[in-house]
Order: sequence, then C-alpha cells, then structure tokens
Amino acid sequence: MTSVINLVHGRSCCPGFWAVWNSLVDAGTDSLFQRLQSVQNSAARLITWTDWCEHITPILRELRWLPVRRRVDFKLATFMYKMLHGQIPRYLSGDCQLISDTSRRLRSSDTFTFAVPRTRTRLDDRSFAVAGPQIWNSLPADLHLVDNYARFRRLLKGHMFG
Repeated sequence: MTSVINLVHGRSCCPGFWAVWNSLVDAGTDSLFQRLQSVQNSAARLITWTDWCEHITPILRELRWLPVRRRVDFKLATFMYKMLHGQIPRYLSGDCQLISDTSRRLRSSDTFTFAVPRTRTRLDDRSFAVAGPQIWNSLPADLHLVDNYARFRRLLKGHMFG
C-alpha cells in the first residue's frame, strides 16, 4: 500500500521515474491526453464534492493541480533544470546540449538555452532530447537563472498556471 501512496504522490524509488513516465505520456496521442484529463477531472470532482455541471478549471486551480499536458511540461522542465545543475547522473541527460557548449558563439549562449536537434518525424519530436530543450527554451529567461530548485518549482508552477 505504501508503494501505491508513494506512486500517487510522485515519490518512487527511481529518481528519474516520473521524467521517463512523462516522456512516455508525451509520446501519447491527443485521445490519451483527453482520457487522462477526464480521469483527473473526475478525481478533482470526487475530492471536492463538486457537481458535474460546474466548470472544472476553478476546481483544478483551487487544488493547485496542473492540467495533464501542462503537468508533463512541468515535469520535463524540472528534469531539464536538474540536468543543467548537475543534480542527475550524466547518462540520463541524453543528447541535450547547451548552446554555449556548441562550436559557434552566439548571443543566446549567455542565457541557459539548449540546442534543439532537427528531426524528421513526429515521433522524433516527442523524444526527450527534443521535447526537453523545446520546453526549457520556451520558458521566460528569469526562470533560467533561478538557483534554488524549490524556488524554481514554485515560479514554474506559477508560470504554468498563468
């Protein structure tokens, strides 16, 4: 029972479990996201004893739950933050490379942006090596410069709710 509770609350024995799981979910189709969002909406209504005719967005905000797609983006962004600050093993970082590490010197190399590899298929676009840098690069520059992980998560969640 404890392992189920840890799984629900996002604590597992494997540190990269949720990032891997979310990258698999990111590879999902729109219908998968719709089904997962429906499950999340039902859980929110059950927890708050809300009627089915009321809008779900205020309920999710009250619970501080991100919608499923944004939750995946949140997890990928936090994984990229950890990778940038050396809080995960290098073998998990894959092919992600900072622009400042590339051979050309660009103005954007002073801000922590990642090189996004070119892809040929939509399946390649969903890989962590592409999706992670795309999400990280789309974040505001002030989030890139945050030093504290807890503060980064708080600011990122506020940005995602915004």
